Amino acid sequence: MVARTVSAVTEELPARRLLLVHAHPDDEVIGTGATMAHYVSAGAHVTLVTCTLGEEGEIHVPELAALGAAHADQLGGYRLVEWERACAALGVTDHRMLGGVGRYRDSGMMGLPTNEHPRAFWGADLDEAAAHLVEIIREIRPQVMITYDENGFYGHPDHIQAHRVAMRAAELAGDDGPEKIYWTAMPLSVLQDGMEAFRESDSNPFAEVEKVEDLPFGTPDDEIAARVDGTDHYAKKTAAMRAHATQIPDNSWLYGIAGDFGGEFMGVEYYTLAKGSRGPGSGPFGWESDLFSGLDVAPR
Repeated sequence: MVARTVSAVTEELPARRLLLVHAHPDDEVIGTGATMAHYVSAGAHVTLVTCTLGEEGEIHVPELAALGAAHADQLGGYRLVEWERACAALGVTDHRMLGGVGRYRDSGMMGLPTNEHPRAFWGADLDEAAAHLVEIIREIRPQVMITYDENGFYGHPDHIQAHRVAMRAAELAGDDGPEKIYWTAMPLSVLQDGMEAFRESDSNPFAEVEKVEDLPFGTPDDEIAARVDGTDHYAKKTAAMRAHATQIPDNSWLYGIAGDFGGEFMGVEYYTLAKGSRGPGSGPFGWESDLFSGLDVAPR
């Protein structure tokens, strides 16, 4: 059998191709779910690469507590199914585990003994892990890639490692790598609005925060590069969140956002630009509305 060339593979894919690199199942939904659904609906090819099965996650379904790492240690397999269902809700058909299912294990929060597990993603050889991603990059040839910033958005070791692996893979891929790389972000102005909106709520996630600058994340508005409006798809994002039932309980404040503020908070997602040139934008800070803005590629 003659192997198919990379060009033959990409010629069969849509002209616009987006790659996302996330750490655990459910991460793809919370920060980028509306973006993924938006681009799937617009006809782009969306590829999701998740780096671990999330074996160390906190279980919010009491009857499933025995699946946890301290008991049967079967949570990863359960979360794999949740991840597949979430992708289906978003319309994402190309979803993969880095290096194959179970290659890398959830490292747990920073400083815990789980960081030292032999398969912990935090301790993975960077170039070896990046090589798995390079294979996907050269197969798909995405023009745009999304991952986290250097701090993994909020400091989780697997998020930090996902950032490192994604950036190293883009470097190793050379000319085959993405033309633009975005990092997930949240403008300080949006966080401030959220704090005000929840101030009188019984499920206020910001209850212990005096001012927005005290949060472990948040980006000045003038450093944001793109604002993707996926408000037409926030219901899909909510459905994908519900697919991750072990991680996002029914009483989560995230559903409060979905119910009270709808697409305004759930359907709009923000990014900083780490590689490439910013395309045309609008508003006081010139935020792009399309991650492919400025690239010589059009939907077909």
